[in-house]
Amino acid sequence: MDFNITILGSNSAIPAHGRNQTSQLISWDGESFLIDCGESTQLQLRRFKIKYSKINHIFISHLHGDHYLGLMGLINTYSLNNRKLPLHLYGPKGLDEIITIQLKYSAGTLNFPLIFHPTLPQGKNKLVEIRDLTIYSFPLEHRIPCTGFSFEEKKQRVHLNKEMMAKFRPEVEEIHTLQAGKDVMDKTGNVLYKADDFCEVSSPRKYSYCSDTVFNLDLIPHIKGSDFLYHESTFMEDEKKRAKVTKHSTAKEAAIIAKEAEVKQLLLGHYSSRYSKLDLLLKEAKEIFDESTLSVEGCTYSIK
Repeated sequence: MDFNITILGSNSAIPAHGRNQTSQLISWDGESFLIDCGESTQLQLRRFKIKYSKINHIFISHLHGDHYLGLMGLINTYSLNNRKLPLHLYGPKGLDEIITIQLKYSAGTLNFPLIFHPTLPQGKNKLVEIRDLTIYSFPLEHRIPCTGFSFEEKKQRVHLNKEMMAKFRPEVEEIHTLQAGKDVMDKTGNVLYKADDFCEVSSPRKYSYCSDTVFNLDLIPHIKGSDFLYHESTFMEDEKKRAKVTKHSTAKEAAIIAKEAEVKQLLLGHYSSRYSKLDLLLKEAKEIFDESTLSVEGCTYSIK
């Protein structure tokens, strides 16, 4: 079952150095979700040959332009392409007004239902549940109301051992028994196939996304144990004062959060346009948390 993060935009407010404003595509078990929608999002979706018609849920962290100004264009494209499926938008209060007023004054009509779900700037809140995946919002500390998002599987997954399956070729009913964690018995009550020999169990997976936020240890309960954590890392340590004033984080601070939250992998992003090269940001992060990685546009990061 796939669980992938594809980076569409990795820069902060201004596009520069071949990098674009924030946007990510999350793929899970055939479902596609968009997080934030900077200006270039449509172009990036096309550039990386992503089927954006499959996106039914879009999550906007806050109403600074570099996180949502591409949304209206994407909505218009969906309408021009005669979309019929509902599109669910999750974002702060005011997002619905921004979209509807643009439609009003452009005399725009949509071919599909546009459904707004307001996010709350406090507490952990369940936004949507799709099969075994639940998506939550949680508060970030920025200059305006802002939320992070976590994508959390609800239960363990059972994987069949391909070598054992090929060797013994159990029947369909026997496979179902093994997947349920039970041994297969023969007619005399003896164990024919042991579940432990045929099945491997993996823990539920989790991806957490922290867009714009000052360094804040209060985040840790919301992102604890994530397989991947995306945390903004706008500045280097020599700009720490500026980071605090603008309610952003440094790469080192993102690494501290990752280490304290015991995540497996940290993705850095939301880079300031002052940095043409990013190796020094990565160096500062890795000094604290070695499993730090630069998010790179067009790259897909898989949670195994």
